[in-house]
Amino acid sequence: MRQNELWQRPVSYAAVGATQAADLLRYPPRGYRPVERRARIGHGEDRFAFASIAVMTWGVQRGSGMRVDLLDAPAEVTDMTYVPVAFDEAGEPVAPAATSTADEQVFAPDGTKAVAPGDTAMLHIPFGPFRVSAPVRVVYVVDEPTRRGFAYGTLAGHPEDGEEAWVVDRRDDGSVWITMRAFSRPSGPLWWVVYPVLRLSQEVYTRRYLRALAGPIA
Repeated sequence: MRQNELWQRPVSYAAVGATQAADLLRYPPRGYRPVERRARIGHGEDRFAFASIAVMTWGVQRGSGMRVDLLDAPAEVTDMTYVPVAFDEAGEPVAPAATSTADEQVFAPDGTKAVAPGDTAMLHIPFGPFRVSAPVRVVYVVDEPTRRGFAYGTLAGHPEDGEEAWVVDRRDDGSVWITMRAFSRPSGPLWWVVYPVLRLSQEVYTRRYLRALAGPIA
């Protein structure tokens, strides 16, 4: 399938939006390995504004050494297509933290379009001496006064099946943090063979994710 047809592919896992679950680490989707990491990246409104813009424009991925190619898709894909159902601690469904539509696009000060549910991208990830292509789709966006971020799900052709989320938040004391949550498993027999190397690579990139927004404010 050609790259410009990625929008036709469904996500390659069933538990869309499960990175929002409070008990993800205890009860991940069956067969998947959960991960959660959290790090302080600064303090104050300027840091939160900088990190919010960066996380919503693929700054975590680019700052970790990946190349991000954004792909065009028809409006029916990007217009409210991927809005997962979330549940509270009592198991009751709750409304998504925020939604985005094709008619309500948000842009960074430099004109870069912020992510929206349904956006599709091809990540090019350095993997030893190689560069692995990994197609993904944005499955939800968090856009609250003190929390900003998004999650993407894997598409067929990605080395893993699963979901990753990055959320920047500002606490009452002014400190700014980034949280990365994910669940994943190798996407096929070849990737299961090199699973130890894949796990090591994932850990390396997780550390890079946590440092990506901690540098000087641009």
